[in-house]
Amino acid sequence: MKIWCCLCFTEDEEDDDKKRMTLIDDESDGSIEGNEEVQMQFGLALDMFDEPFPDLIAALPESDDMGPHVRRAPRWRPLIRQPRRYEGECSSSGVGDGDGGSDLAIDDLQHKRAKVFSTSPRDYGTEMLSDPGGSSSLQDKNCNIRMGSLVSPANEILYHNYIWNNTSDESPIDPTGGKGDGKENDTLKTEDIEVRMDLTDDLLHLVFSFLDYADLCRAAIVCRQWRAASAHEDFWRCLNFENRKISIEQFEDLCRRYPNATEVNLYGVPAMHLLVMNMVFLRNLESLTLGRYEVGDGFFHALADCSMLKRLDVHDATLGNGAQEILINHDQLCHLELIKCRMMRVSVRCPQLVHLSLKRSNMAQAVLNCPLLSLLDIAACHKLSDAAIRLAVTSCPQLENLDMSNCSCVSDETLREIALSCANLHFLNSSYCPNISLESVRLPMLTVLKLHSCEGITSASMAAISHCYMLEVLELDNCNLLASVSLDLSRLQIIRLVHCRKFVELNLRTIMLSSINVSNCAALNRINIMSDSLQKLSLQKQENLTTLALKCQNLQEVDLTDCESLTNSICEVFRDGGGCPMLKSLILDNCEGLTAVHFCYTSLVSLSLVGCRAITSLELRCPNLENVCLDGCDHLERASFCPVALQSLNLGICPKLKSLTIEASSMAVLELKGCGVLSEASINCPLLTSLDASFCSQLKDDCLSATTTSCPLIKSLILMSCLSIGSDGLYLLQPLSNLTMLDLSYTFLTNLQPVFESCSQLKVLKLQACKYLTDTSLEPLYKKASLPALQELDLSYGTLGQSAIEELLAYCTHLTHVSLNGCVNMHDLNWDSSGCHPLESTVDGLYGIFSHENVHESTQHTDRLLQNLNCVGCPNIRKVLIPPQARCFHLSSLNLSLSANLKEVDVACITLCFLNLSNCCSLEALRLACPKLTSLFLQSCNINEEVVEDAISQCSMLETLDVRSCPKICSMGLGKLRAACPSLKRIFSSLTPA
Repeated sequence: MKIWCCLCFTEDEEDDDKKRMTLIDDESDGSIEGNEEVQMQFGLALDMFDEPFPDLIAALPESDDMGPHVRRAPRWRPLIRQPRRYEGECSSSGVGDGDGGSDLAIDDLQHKRAKVFSTSPRDYGTEMLSDPGGSSSLQDKNCNIRMGSLVSPANEILYHNYIWNNTSDESPIDPTGGKGDGKENDTLKTEDIEVRMDLTDDLLHLVFSFLDYADLCRAAIVCRQWRAASAHEDFWRCLNFENRKISIEQFEDLCRRYPNATEVNLYGVPAMHLLVMNMVFLRNLESLTLGRYEVGDGFFHALADCSMLKRLDVHDATLGNGAQEILINHDQLCHLELIKCRMMRVSVRCPQLVHLSLKRSNMAQAVLNCPLLSLLDIAACHKLSDAAIRLAVTSCPQLENLDMSNCSCVSDETLREIALSCANLHFLNSSYCPNISLESVRLPMLTVLKLHSCEGITSASMAAISHCYMLEVLELDNCNLLASVSLDLSRLQIIRLVHCRKFVELNLRTIMLSSINVSNCAALNRINIMSDSLQKLSLQKQENLTTLALKCQNLQEVDLTDCESLTNSICEVFRDGGGCPMLKSLILDNCEGLTAVHFCYTSLVSLSLVGCRAITSLELRCPNLENVCLDGCDHLERASFCPVALQSLNLGICPKLKSLTIEASSMAVLELKGCGVLSEASINCPLLTSLDASFCSQLKDDCLSATTTSCPLIKSLILMSCLSIGSDGLYLLQPLSNLTMLDLSYTFLTNLQPVFESCSQLKVLKLQACKYLTDTSLEPLYKKASLPALQELDLSYGTLGQSAIEELLAYCTHLTHVSLNGCVNMHDLNWDSSGCHPLESTVDGLYGIFSHENVHESTQHTDRLLQNLNCVGCPNIRKVLIPPQARCFHLSSLNLSLSANLKEVDVACITLCFLNLSNCCSLEALRLACPKLTSLFLQSCNINEEVVEDAISQCSMLETLDVRSCPKICSMGLGKLRAACPSLKRIFSSLTPA
């Protein structure tokens, strides 16, 4: 399928090297009659251009009413192309040649939308340009095709090509007009896929409403319709020239183009005071922003000419000459900001003004005549005296919001005058006003009061605040002389008390309190809160807090982290029948004053006692408790969890735990690892599946009996180093019919018969360092086929003899993982049952058992399921022989490292992938027939280079070879090793290859 490229047709022929859009002057004969000129403003997308205005304004159309004094820029637009005629096409096809048809084409052209046609895979443009027929040549039809793009390096704008649609009903790419002879090689079919892009003006207007100025400018270059749509005045209501360079002529020109603009931003524009004097064309201007430069006195006199102006923002500017009075008089102005401005005096007479901000301005006096003013911000006006502030504020009887923070000279007398004159005052910010104490101040309608760092605020000030019956927000941060707060305000919702150094007591009775922030008040020791709306309470790092009384019906979360002085009496606050019936989460981390914690709380779901090192007794009767964290409770001696909803519990971090009682119907995992003095344990968890009692050396048979009876679903039981459990105690495992994993390592067991009889489903058995087991202890395992489901067996560091190990490996063919690490009585690992030479005709012997004639013989023997064999650190093992007849068809990993006396290794295993012989310093012979071996480790082996070379030559898939610290392998030998095994990817060596 081929896409017809977007082209632009003009009447006049131009040279092929001109790849630019045609610029046609207004008086050109090729202009389209009835065309309404588009007024487009590109100057606002200034971030796209280095020299934006001169180039763009020159290339943009202008309306006819701009006046003769405005320079008229040439227009660019695509002209109408006449429909091409081909051989066999009548002159009536397409658009007629007469005037009527031409007018129709012109009129239709102005409302048509772009189309994209998909035709045959041939290059349509090439076909047209290379047409040998004179009648169909483009030159004969006076059509000049422009396929380039207008690219300006400075402006970085791609002028996309565009094609005007044929006004006939036939496809404009059909050379026969739909009346061809049917030969596919000569004509293009109109039945091919046609994709229309027919965007109505309303839809295009909606799409463009999401574009910023830069994108609108780019869209305007696509086509005439988009140009007109992007120039719509709805998109250019706001003229933003912030931090731009623009001349007076350019600004005046843009104001003429968009007289209906409602917002203008001239912040950071040089000579802005001259620009604003030329806004006579913007009769509908509603918002004006200035700043960073001087604004002359003449601007404020001319301000009245902008009769529709409603908002004026002046930031960081010098008003007038900085030493004269500035008069602002406007009948419609509603919002005025003079922020960080330099002036001597200001007088504002605006009858409709509602919002006035003089923040951080340095005037010495402000005269306000604004009867409707509701918000006044004079924060950080350091030069305003107390009398000037009083005069300015009291002249605004409708004032509702007042910010006079950082006005250090404000006094209580001024506040009293304001309270009398501004009866509707709702918001007051008097932060950083050291002279106010609110003495005799009554503000009954106040809803928000901020008094940060007010050194005059003391406990006596609470009497004035208590008369603010409508108060909702109170902030008293850094009031260093404030000792106590006692308030009974029914509407109070938010209170802040941060870094109040002398603050001792807090009493709040407020039904609607929803947020309280009390922190870093080092002297605070008593808190009493009554609220029906408070849901979360955080009192972190209140080191002297000793008394807490709460009556909060909806409180759900309490955080008392680092409240070191809290005592056991806190348990009386959080209990059934207490003041917080809905509490779900309680955090008491690092409360080192707690020694005995007893909670009986039905609603409690989560409890954290991290770092409470002094706790010795814990009793929880919380039937809905799902999470408990006891990290760092290393002095806990007695713990009771009856009943709880815990699903898992880790008490291994409580080394002094002596007595434990658990009743948890949902618990599945219990860890007691490291509870070395635990002697009494009552565990009633019917769904328990995993119990780790490692190193519980005082745990006896009776505890094990009770646990196995009440927890019959245990699948994993770890009794490592449980020295008090004897062989008779293993009979108590009989109720655990689902037991699959049993760890009895480091115990004094001598008889495993109870395990063989009662644990028929056992899959993992660990007997590390069970030195009292004899050679006959495991006889039921390999002579009577006990534990048929057993897969993993760990006999590391035991005392079993060579014969017992050999019989175990010979008859327990169902084992998949065997560990014999550190077995001192193990001398050889010889699985050669034929008596012939170990690897005589090794490769042939390996693959011979899979030959056709040996299939029947193979089925008569049982294959070993062994996958991993570990014999690490066996000091007396000297020889390892695993021939093909051993039938280890699943062995993938063999670890013989640290076997210091190992001298000979002969392995023929088709599935072996990993072989570790590191630190086998006596190794002399190595013969391998392991075609799937990928990793071989020979680190610190005193083995000859030739032996290694011969061994790896039979390992066609070897990728990793480790020969570090092998003294008999030189740097020249590394190349030979790589040549012997081309599959090698990594050789680890202490030497540098030659």
